Amino acid sequence: MLDTPSPPAAGWKARSLPGFIQHAGPLWAKREEHGWAYGFAVGPQHLNPAGAGHGGALMTLMDHALSAVAWEACDRAPCVTLQLDSHFVSPVRAGQFVEARAEVIQRTASLVFMRGELRAGESLVLTAHALLKAMKP
Repeated sequence: MLDTPSPPAAGWKARSLPGFIQHAGPLWAKREEHGWAYGFAVGPQHLNPAGAGHGGALMTLMDHALSAVAWEACDRAPCVTLQLDSHFVSPVRAGQFVEARAEVIQRTASLVFMRGELRAGESLVLTAHALLKAMKP
């Protein structure tokens, strides 16, 4: 079993969610003035063979943050990602804490246009734009 390293600042709470995301963490969340931040401490399970944070792990964190923010914007209706465009800006290494933040750019009756970014400290790691669809019952 992997240790759950602590995030670098107060206010973060460990999250245990069902499904794939439970394998991508340990995941942390923090309520902020304008929404939520999500993150994880990069561990050996997040690394690629070159010793940097694996792009798939980073995109999983970004997709989770985008989906969670879209879910709230859509009155807690489940949302699925239709498109996720990402740009890797800088690498992350084991031990760094990566934070994800996302925001709604525009919302229609069933679509949510979003943007987000990952940061490790002051370093921009990844930027993303996404299109999500609300799954109304």
